[in-house]
Amino acid sequence: MRKLAAAIQMTLDGVMQAPGGPDEDPTGGFELGGWAFGYFDDTLGQHAAEGFSRPFEVVLGRKTYEIFAAHWPHSEGPIADRLNSATKHVASRTLNSLEWANSRLIEGDVAAAVARLKEEDGPELQVIGSSDLLQTLLANDLVDELRLWIFPVLAGSGKRAFGDGAIPAGLELMSSSTTGTGVIIATYERAGEIKKGSFALEEPTEAELERREALED
Repeated sequence: MRKLAAAIQMTLDGVMQAPGGPDEDPTGGFELGGWAFGYFDDTLGQHAAEGFSRPFEVVLGRKTYEIFAAHWPHSEGPIADRLNSATKHVASRTLNSLEWANSRLIEGDVAAAVARLKEEDGPELQVIGSSDLLQTLLANDLVDELRLWIFPVLAGSGKRAFGDGAIPAGLELMSSSTTGTGVIIATYERAGEIKKGSFALEEPTEAELERREALED
């Protein structure tokens, strides 16, 4: 089974809506579009290039697909080349055809279709952005790895990376680093169930109480 990794740019309070520009996604009256722009540097650019250096296929929601399809076919460079040549699996209830080269429309139930994609032979699957699609994948326990860019920004409101439908799970930190602009780059993999416990003090036993009373006498 091949891995499905979610690449997420998010604020410190978990908002992933419209990191790239004011007009990217103003849904719900969101007015902070472009919040990631001022924190991009060479370190993030290098990290992005490394993320696309290995073979991959992309899973996208409709909105992210439309943003990418309007930009990357007209761009040049290694990242543009790899995204343009990669197979794109697009989840949409409204699109009937896809113009971006190597794009395929996901048919039927999205969760079931992505589960089938994971069972096929091929390179790893990467979900980029696509907040609504991400919620579906998290709710169906289909995400194996989280690749987070956490920006030093508080948005206050907006579409969040982890909604109420995410299945509780423990995670293992695989790598982490910080850029000069304060962006935390962290990669997590699933690590089974949450390791629960309690910091509450245990009630003393009767023998312990008797011992304490003896010491006080």
